[in-house]
Amino acid sequence: MTIDRAGWPFVLGALVPALALAFILPWLAAVFAALALFMLYFFRDPERVVPAQAGQVVAPADGRVLVAGEAEAAAAPPGSWKQISIFLSPLDVHINRIPIDGRVSRVQYTPGRFLAAYRPESARENERNEVYIERDGGTLVCRQVVGVLARRLVCRVAPGASVRTGERFGLMKFGSRIDLYLPPRSTLRVAVGDRVRGGETVVATW
Repeated sequence: MTIDRAGWPFVLGALVPALALAFILPWLAAVFAALALFMLYFFRDPERVVPAQAGQVVAPADGRVLVAGEAEAAAAPPGSWKQISIFLSPLDVHINRIPIDGRVSRVQYTPGRFLAAYRPESARENERNEVYIERDGGTLVCRQVVGVLARRLVCRVAPGASVRTGERFGLMKFGSRIDLYLPPRSTLRVAVGDRVRGGETVVATW
């Protein structure tokens, strides 16, 4: 298992004080050491077995399904969609993965608030980043949404990029949610309350 490069400043930011304080204030050093271990755990980047069948949409992140069905019109991009929303706790793997093969046609960042990510209004009011993926004449939107603790979004794809199912494309730091908007013809394979694994769990068919 590797650690995402975005995590090393946080790991070292806790580890350096732990080492410096080890012989002066051992109890405080232990606190920083525990924080460094948590950062290693939070930014872990495990390998996943990506389904090989064409047309399968995989979960873009680990977590619990909050929404699975018709899109919530107030928060969805313009048009008709089916929606899957996944809530990530601070203990989930926060690496984000491409849901399906295609071409990135648009990446749009929107500043906003930092409401709890499980609240429905967070999808339309919080800071977020949307990745539009074109495939076979249809569009899928993968929306990264910050939460109370997650106040930084990392997105490593740009318009024009060809992307593969399960490919890593970014992460959200310290608890958040991710929304998928799929064409109405898609068939959803998950229900509210299900636990999913990014890059591995099939959440819909195209």
